[in-house]
Amino acid sequence: MKRIIITQDTVFEPEQILDAQIIVQASGITIDGAGATLVGPATPGDRESYESAGPGIFAEGCSNVTLKNIKASGFETGLRLKDCTGWVVENCDFSNNYTNPDFGWGELPARGGIVLVGVRASIFRGNKANNVWDGVNLTNCDDNEFVENDFSHCSNVCAKLWTSCRNRFIKNNLSYGLRIDRSIGEVHARDSAGVLIESGSNDNYFYGNDITYGGDGVFIRVLNGWISTGNVFIENDTSYGNNNCVESWSPRNIFIRNKANHGSYGFWMGGSDQTVLIGNECAFNGMEEEHQNAPVTEEIGFAGIIFLGGTGSHTIIEGNYCHDNNGSGIALQGNVRTGRCSIHHMIVQKNRLERNKRPYYIEQADWVFISQNESKDNLDEPIIRNVTRMTKPESEVGIACSPVAKISAPEIARVGQEVVFDASASSDPSGSKLTFEWDLDEAVFNAPRVAYTFKRPGFHRVGLTVSNGSLSALAWRDLVVADETFDEIGTEYQSCEWRIQSDSSSAGTIALSDDADAIIGSYSLKLAIEKYTGENVRLSYPLPNGGMDISDKSKLVFWLRVRTPDIPVENADNGTARIKLISDSGEITFSIPLYNLCFGVYSEARWTWSRIEIPTASETDLWKRETVGEPDMKHINTLTFEISKSGPTSFTAWLDGIKFE
Repeated sequence: MKRIIITQDTVFEPEQILDAQIIVQASGITIDGAGATLVGPATPGDRESYESAGPGIFAEGCSNVTLKNIKASGFETGLRLKDCTGWVVENCDFSNNYTNPDFGWGELPARGGIVLVGVRASIFRGNKANNVWDGVNLTNCDDNEFVENDFSHCSNVCAKLWTSCRNRFIKNNLSYGLRIDRSIGEVHARDSAGVLIESGSNDNYFYGNDITYGGDGVFIRVLNGWISTGNVFIENDTSYGNNNCVESWSPRNIFIRNKANHGSYGFWMGGSDQTVLIGNECAFNGMEEEHQNAPVTEEIGFAGIIFLGGTGSHTIIEGNYCHDNNGSGIALQGNVRTGRCSIHHMIVQKNRLERNKRPYYIEQADWVFISQNESKDNLDEPIIRNVTRMTKPESEVGIACSPVAKISAPEIARVGQEVVFDASASSDPSGSKLTFEWDLDEAVFNAPRVAYTFKRPGFHRVGLTVSNGSLSALAWRDLVVADETFDEIGTEYQSCEWRIQSDSSSAGTIALSDDADAIIGSYSLKLAIEKYTGENVRLSYPLPNGGMDISDKSKLVFWLRVRTPDIPVENADNGTARIKLISDSGEITFSIPLYNLCFGVYSEARWTWSRIEIPTASETDLWKRETVGEPDMKHINTLTFEISKSGPTSFTAWLDGIKFE
């Protein structure tokens, strides 16, 4: 296959066909294909030949390039850009490259239509990529715009975002992101989707896109504990999703006036705290002749909107039209197994709930505000079970608009120090008098301004509901309360005192530094592992004064935050974290699957610091304890933290506030 190196403005002969690959090696140029087609070396029907065919067009490190009016098929990937800025790609066709509808569960390398890595501030307009694995695949890509492209009919995902932020998708065809074999009775579409967002892909904007007929329509996935927040979806059609029209396991995303019809469920929101759902249509979900994937209970049925399987806190469900669903219009269910009210602080108001099996189902929930919901022609009555603080206003008519809740408060507090929470900037469009309800550590206050002193370190839910007498709004803080000041062990600008060891002579890049992102004192200890090669990484800290007497201490305490892009493999060893207390006569090892650390102690606080307590004399449900020799608790001389992980990607952890108590 011929390679065409382009270093200047280029116009191809109209409609010519080339057995060639293009390599762009210049910035500030325009490439006009004039309808030309690049034909790759792959053989239709021979999947392996596509895997080795390379990209049709490739560029690395080039900026301000316009590429238009060209086709590329028969390659692993039609267009591959790496570390490029300011491109305009328009009216190109990257269809009929690598696809694999027979692939099972799991991940494949990025390939298909367009693959972008480290691409920024670029525009993709009027392009096509059909019959490929991924229509467009973004990794570490920010501030790009995709307008009126056709990335439909993909065997994996039409638009996939990985650690990619502030991208805009406007009026694209992202339909039929689907991989399923119905001929053998398969019912789950193997995590294929129209849109897949994961691993810190924040603040992206989707407007007016066709995201129909996917495995899921939109899937915000959190397999590794790294959430994606601030994404906004307005007036997209996500209907006919085989699994769910929209599925989210991440907090703080916004859905306004979308269609989520004819799927198994309309919106499946597990672990979707601080979510806004306004004005969406959720209809005809769970129909017997269409999709009934992942049934829950007969009472809940296939719901229009469902919060189940994870936490759901500080969330607004307002003005949605849930009708003709083969289940509840709206379903909220906390953890019925443990009895925990993981559904907490929800507003459900101004929704139209018509011709469902029942209008709503609410179970194992706390602090739910319900008002001005119109229930009509539903088959059964609503079910409300084990719900505390269910609030219905005395009057549900006469006020059309919700108030605006605003909260002023810190995100980190300290035990024993007074914290002020102020909502006096809240307002009401109609000028109605506002009432306030705060929940701080399950203590309730009813003033616009509250002062409170926390007695326990760790994560604390703080919620505020503001009401005008008929409708409500909410605000919140996921508050981290730090311990009182104490002398830390090894984390206060002490990175140089730690020793880094690795079991591999071919270790990747391992860096240890002092970071101003801290809970206790001014610094934390930051471990960053890049180009990981499978070794066991060990941090050793010699305890002061030749050792410590911890014989009168009952637990090891520290603060931890972890981030890794690794997706765990089911039923496999996905890595381990170990902590060792070493004396001359023996040692104690505490170990935990790394996967558990990535998700934190609280689901709704996966993104922030976790306070870890490990008993020194016993195991816990999470931490396994092993001893070698006879550890001398009066003379512990070394503290070690060890990490081993399964994936080849980076790993970052922050440690702070280490102490024995």
